[in-house]
Amino acid sequence: MVDSANSSASPILYKYVSIIGLRRILEGSIRFTQPSAFNDPFELLPEIIAPIEVEERKIPLSFHIRAQRSGAPTETSEAIPEGFSSSDAMSRDIVQQLNHVIGILSLSEVKNSLLMWSHYADQYAGAVLGFDRTHDFFAGQIPIEYLPKRPRRHLNSYLAGTPIPVSELCVKSLDWSYEREVRVIRNLTECENIGIDSRGFPIFIQRLPTNAIKVVTLGERTTVPDQRDIYARIRESEIALVLAAVDHAGFVFREEIIKYPKPLSVMGPAMSPRTAHIWSELPGTFGELARQLIKQHPMSRIVNRKT
Repeated sequence: MVDSANSSASPILYKYVSIIGLRRILEGSIRFTQPSAFNDPFELLPEIIAPIEVEERKIPLSFHIRAQRSGAPTETSEAIPEGFSSSDAMSRDIVQQLNHVIGILSLSEVKNSLLMWSHYADQYAGAVLGFDRTHDFFAGQIPIEYLPKRPRRHLNSYLAGTPIPVSELCVKSLDWSYEREVRVIRNLTECENIGIDSRGFPIFIQRLPTNAIKVVTLGERTTVPDQRDIYARIRESEIALVLAAVDHAGFVFREEIIKYPKPLSVMGPAMSPRTAHIWSELPGTFGELARQLIKQHPMSRIVNRKT
């Protein structure tokens, strides 16, 4: 079940993905990514303060992967004492060790972020998955802490032999706060290695239960063939399907419902001039209705105009 710290939060967590990523998730697997494979070079990278005369070396570390942070704000203003300096090599070594130990699933509390649609969902041609936050698969959620300054840690705090809670390293610059990121972290021994990605990072996955997915929202620029394919994949599931279409006013999307959270054998789909293309090549009454909506509805030419 969901952690008590998150019990008052939104019941849905979101992930912005490309259509290729969406297909993989609908097929039952989701990636847990190593820290260095993320787009932020400061990922899990505290500033380490060490005596100037100490030779930079690999720090023998152990990590507590599922421990929650203490709840107290992370200290960022520890002064650098005389005779000490920041050790970039030791900071980077922490991340390198973590790369061999953990995988991270990054999710968001934000349902409709224009920036995340652009950055992570193939410039609005991808999708956003909505997950059941209370599902056991997402146990151990860690909200990212956003701070104006990079946290500093004294070297001695890492030499005490006590396992380091990875949650206390989940700190990012305020520049990223719009993402409202929530993480699920797993030991790579709990994951399956299925190959290497284009950047040379091993691909680790876990099997995702279909009932953890509540809704798929397709992007404004998702192609009609991709819309049809995703619709076909989930038509007999309890996953809702929605299209995020540019609204008539403001910098917002309206939700065009395609499928309700019921199998189509139980509840039929919804159709509008904007979504009718999904069924427009079907034979029979339903296909004919779709073609009429596209051709004759007074809003069809407006809502189907490319942006």
